[in-house]
Amino acid sequence: MLIPSIDLMGGKIVQLVQGRKKALEFDNFQEWVDRFSKYPLVQVIDLDAAMGRGHNADLVREMAGQLPCQVGGGIRSVEAARATLALGAQRLIVGSSLISHGTINSKFAKQIADEIGPDKLVFAVDSLGGHVAIKGWKEITSITALEMMRALESFCDAFLYTHIDTEGLLQGIPLEIVRQLRSSTSKRLIAAGGIRTQEEVSELDAIGVDAVVGMAIYRGLMPA
Repeated sequence: MLIPSIDLMGGKIVQLVQGRKKALEFDNFQEWVDRFSKYPLVQVIDLDAAMGRGHNADLVREMAGQLPCQVGGGIRSVEAARATLALGAQRLIVGSSLISHGTINSKFAKQIADEIGPDKLVFAVDSLGGHVAIKGWKEITSITALEMMRALESFCDAFLYTHIDTEGLLQGIPLEIVRQLRSSTSKRLIAAGGIRTQEEVSELDAIGVDAVVGMAIYRGLMPA
């Protein structure tokens, strides 16, 4: 399944390359909402909240009010999770708070699963150079994606794996890495990071993996 991505920063829809350089910027929100309305799930990320420099809650509410959304960015507590659900999110993407002081924070994972319900939780596993990156991808840990997924599997409904090395570059995502992760978990697996063709989406679908696509859609390389 293809999941279109809406990344929000500074009150606009943006696309970044590897989480750093802004490549595209849009403010025609309704046009994109209308184009994405045919999809069973849309991903909305509040990048400002993820980076700890404000938020785009009003835009998230607007998107989630019209589209079936999984929402991420800055969800570091049970209170923040409830507030995001109140904006209209169907599922929550939780990332950085799953790691504390360089170790996997199973205690928080269990707490948020107990309070919110595993069925509403997608755990983000963002990998750069083979290791999980947190805090807006600015801090690289010694933890691998495989280690994180194995430790947290019982607390969520799905994992969102982002291959930061290829994210935004439109060079494709390394399928061999995704295959390894697919075989390591019984949970739903969603992959992101440089996916540029419908063929890739179909290949991922064939191995039971959903594909988050942003740059390729906004560049017009894939229809939306």
